[in-house]
Amino acid sequence: MANNLQDTTTLSNGVKMPWFGLGVFQVEEGAELENAVKTAIAHGYRSVDTAAIYGNEEGVGNGIRQGLEAAGISREDLFVTSKVWNADLGYESTIAAYELSLKKLGLEYLDLYLIHWPVKGKYKEAWRALETLYKEGRVKAIGVSNFLEHQLKDLLEDAEIKPMVNQMEYHPRLTQKDLQAFCKAQGIQYEAWSPLMQGQLLDNPELQEIAAKYGKSIAQIILRWDLQNGVVTIPKSTKEHRIVENASVFDFELSAEDMKRIDGLDQHLRVGPDPDNFDF
Repeated sequence: MANNLQDTTTLSNGVKMPWFGLGVFQVEEGAELENAVKTAIAHGYRSVDTAAIYGNEEGVGNGIRQGLEAAGISREDLFVTSKVWNADLGYESTIAAYELSLKKLGLEYLDLYLIHWPVKGKYKEAWRALETLYKEGRVKAIGVSNFLEHQLKDLLEDAEIKPMVNQMEYHPRLTQKDLQAFCKAQGIQYEAWSPLMQGQLLDNPELQEIAAKYGKSIAQIILRWDLQNGVVTIPKSTKEHRIVENASVFDFELSAEDMKRIDGLDQHLRVGPDPDNFDF
């Protein structure tokens, strides 16, 4: 279990991935983004998650360089994730997309590279490309995002290497316990995107009550719930006080009863697209 911001989970291939990181979805290129990355590193974050489609890999790279220098740590101390976009799914095109992401980020390698969405008929070729990058030692770990159980099973039929991570929309309104259990059985680390349901849970009365009991914010309660469920989490923020607050979740523990109460908020409700039904 994670006891501090630098604690890691060990992926199926032995690579260590921080339980907690910074997400940068919908944060545009520019000073605000660079500053958020730099600030997170200064406050002890050791994981940053981006994607080609976010259009902000250059800014993330700049923030990483500034942050590493200011903190006096090396590139190896940081875990960086990016994702290949749907339009680039294919063997050669996925490898080219990886090169481009590295170039934009200004990095020699990525710690984790994910297939962003399970585009039917395309993700197997893309997975073959990820396996090649992995076998060549050009990426430390490979995985998927937004893959449901049947899509994972389909991928596993032909895969030589199992995905090490599955990054899913995950919050108290969308717990997908069966999918999480399947991933666990397969040795695939579960990771949450949109853990705070894009702010939609921040005035939930039940969560308010639990938060008051622990003297914490609702965001902190949810992020702690993620961790206690064995889920890696990457909340997004650009504000320093929020970056610090989000990570202040290692000094308390939710009781089994409160964990159950939060689980009970599940309504199978998504804020993002449905992995079974998207057209982009």
